[in-house]
Order: sequence, then structure tokens, then C-alpha cells
Amino acid sequence: MKNIYENFSPFDRWLITIAVMSATLIQVLDTTIVNVALPTMQGSLSATSDEITWILTSYLVSSAIFMPLTGYFSDTLGRKNYMLISIFGFVIASGLCGAATSISAMVLFRFLQGVFGAALVPLSQAILADIYPPEERGKAMAIWGIGVMVGPILGPTLGGYLTEIATWRWTFYINLPIGIFAFLIAWQVMPDSDKKSRNMDWLGLILLSCGIGGTQYALDRGNKADWFASSEIWIASILAIGGLIGFCVNSYYQKNKSVFDIRIFKDRNFLVSSLILAMFGLSVFGGMVILPLLLENLLNYPVITTGFAMAPRGISAMISMMIVSKLIKTVDPRILVIVGIMFCALGSIPGTYYNLEINTWWVVWPLIIQGFGIGLMFVPLSAVAYSTLHDSMRAEAAGLFSLLRTMGSSIGISIIITLYTRHTQIAWNQLSGFVNPYNPALTSYLQNMHLDIHQPLSIPLIANELGKQAQMIAFVDVYAFIAWSILGMLPLVFFVRRYKSK
Repeated sequence: MKNIYENFSPFDRWLITIAVMSATLIQVLDTTIVNVALPTMQGSLSATSDEITWILTSYLVSSAIFMPLTGYFSDTLGRKNYMLISIFGFVIASGLCGAATSISAMVLFRFLQGVFGAALVPLSQAILADIYPPEERGKAMAIWGIGVMVGPILGPTLGGYLTEIATWRWTFYINLPIGIFAFLIAWQVMPDSDKKSRNMDWLGLILLSCGIGGTQYALDRGNKADWFASSEIWIASILAIGGLIGFCVNSYYQKNKSVFDIRIFKDRNFLVSSLILAMFGLSVFGGMVILPLLLENLLNYPVITTGFAMAPRGISAMISMMIVSKLIKTVDPRILVIVGIMFCALGSIPGTYYNLEINTWWVVWPLIIQGFGIGLMFVPLSAVAYSTLHDSMRAEAAGLFSLLRTMGSSIGISIIITLYTRHTQIAWNQLSGFVNPYNPALTSYLQNMHLDIHQPLSIPLIANELGKQAQMIAFVDVYAFIAWSILGMLPLVFFVRRYKSK
């Protein structure tokens, strides 16, 4: 698709941008919008706490499996046809999710949502990269980045608001008008690509599905199942490792027949950018999971207040993305990425000083700093990833780029939750050693409530306070880990070649 951008006026580009970004927004919102509604959904669908998590797992697994197939279906169906099918299927699946009356139906419909939604993000990125000239590609990636990065950040806010004023079902129904709008505009103005005959490597697809599905299952269920103390985690891990190794070996011998061309990773800019993005998802999105636990469980924030407290990060990210879309034309993108990493780390460091007495402002201002860093980092990273790739590889590369972002986020969530759980247990054991009649601090604490350690009421009070303090210590440890993991991305930036417009 050489010089396809010459076929579009600025007005046409904006129409296409609105269409693809509307579709992208509903897909990325659905990764987080239902999180705050899960307790309400659990009662409505008569599900157990273990069963309700499958609403998240089924979506992630199906999305991760189908995301690398973006290049294959784009070639065989045509990019426009595949986008229209994806939007249409996602809208129908969203409506079915909103109407579901049982947990089994909900899991099935969420799986279908992931199947149809998997291609929306990478396709939108590839289409925007095609319709904008090289000198405006940084602006296009900024627009794309706003939807992809801000969507999950604003998801909890919107989900909490919809659940509070209406019902959890509207976290799915909201996709219908936006999806229909995107479908109609895309049908009229979106460019198509030439169809190519391409064989499907069914063995490779099965191995890849086992690898991704096993990894996602183990990461999502590992903490609840006590990791390798559970036979199901062992089985999932064996499937994951065996599937991924088998897929790499199979792809090496199949070459042109493989599910996706692993030779894409020979491009240094794409490889390094993908690794940084995976680590970025690990650190930043892992932190998004832990913050609501702090606000709701320890600081007693209502769900809707938690959502609004997290919103400034998304607003800050949008502002920085708009700024960086101008800077990227004149400033070395590696400098922008480095500055973005520093801002993200700076926004995480205050968390290492949190305690049970912090006010809302201490929650909000670090998120504003972190959001600004997200925008500075994500836009140039996306532009650099495609800077040295051939245009024909863009759709396939976009699928892999989004897959690594998804996998990095999943791994980050798993690591963060595991650290939080383990460090809570460690802190509890350490603090409980100070609970004895000879500790003057404990005696003074109880005397203020006219109690002593031998009274029955003292035990639950002490246990409750120990639990809060142990969790607070765990939160501080997790924020320290997040800050160091963000800084760990810095060395990789120096392996990136300077971006040059084609």
C-alpha cells in the first residue's frame, strides 16, 4: 500500500480516524470497565468469587489468542472487511453480555467479545499509520495512543459511574451506539487493502493458542490457586511452555506458512520497542490494579469516588500526548521516552511514603505526574516501532505489538497481586511479634479505648489493626517494586535507533 495517504484529504483522514478510534476505544475500555462492577455482577448472576473472575479471564484469553492473527485475516479478508466484521461482532457480543442471565452465558459472550475485539486495536494502529504521511505519523500515533492508553485508565471511572446510576449491564450496552456509529463511518470512508492468498498453519495456531491460553490462565488464576501447589497451574504452565516453544520451532521451519512472520523481530527498533512496551504494561498497568484495593479496602473510598480519583491520570496522559505529537517532529524520540520513564517513576515514588492517614490529594497528584509520563513515553515508542518496518508488515506487526502490551499487562497484574499477598503475610507475621502484654505501645493503644489485652474485645480490635497495617506495608513495598521496574526500562532505550521519517 505504497503512498496510500496521498489518496485522502485531511477531512477524509479525520473521518477515518474518528471511526477507527471509536472502535478502539470501546475495545480497550472493556478491559477495565467491568472491574468495579464485578461484586454487583456476582450477586446478579448467582456466581461464586472464583467463577466471577472468568468474566475477565475469558476476555483476555480469547483476545490474546486472536490478536496475532490480525495479519492473516487482514490479508485474506482485506483490512476494511476484517475491521467491519470485528466491529459488528464486538457490538453484537456486547449486547449479549448485557442481556446475560447466567455466569456460563456471560463467560461465553465475553469470550466472543475478545475474539471480535482482538483486531480492533492493531488494525486501528495500522490504518492510521497508512493514511497519514510520514511527517504526520507522530500525530497519528498520538491520537491512537490517547485511545489505547486512556481507555483502560478511565474505564474504572466510567464503570463505577454507570453501575452507580443505572446497572452493571450498561457497562456493556454503552458499546452499542458507539460501535454502530463507528461501523457506519468505517463502511463509507475506510480504505481497503489488497487481498492476498495465504495458507493457515493450523498446527502453529494450535500451539500458539496453547501457549497464550496457558500463560493467561496460569497468570490469572495462579494467585487464587496458590500457584504451583495446584495441579491446574502445573498443567497450564506445561501447556504454555510447550506451546510457545513448539510454536517457535514450527514457525522456524514453516517460514512463509506460519501464523505470523517471526522475522519481524529481526527489526531492532520493533523488537526493542516491543520489549519496552511489555515492561511498561507490567509496571504501569500492574499499579492500576493495586490502587483501587488501597482506596476502597483501607481508606474506605466508595467505588465511584475511587473511579474519579483515578481519572486525573487519564486527563494528564491525554494532555501530554497532544504535546508530544508536536514535539516528536523535532525532538529525538529516545529523549521523550527517557523523560516519560522518569515521570512515570517519579509518580510511583510517593506511594512508598503512603500511610493510613493520607488524603485524596496525595493520591491524585502522583497520578497526574505518572499520566503525563505515560503520554510522553507511549507516543514516540509507537512511532519508533514502525519506523524501519516495510509497509506490508504493518498490520502483522501491530498485532504483535498489541499482544506484547496485553501480555506485559497480564504478567504485571499477576506479579503485583502476588507481591501484595505475600508481603501482607510477611508483614502480618512480623507485626504480630509485637503483640504481647509487655509492649508499652500496645498497652497505651488499648488504654485509649479503656481496654486491656486480656479483655475479649481487644483481640478483634488488635487483629483488625494488624491487618490494616500489614496491608499498608505491602502497598508500600509494591510501589517500591513498581518504581524500580519502571526505571529498569531505561537501559533498553539506548538500543533504539533514532526515528527517521520515510
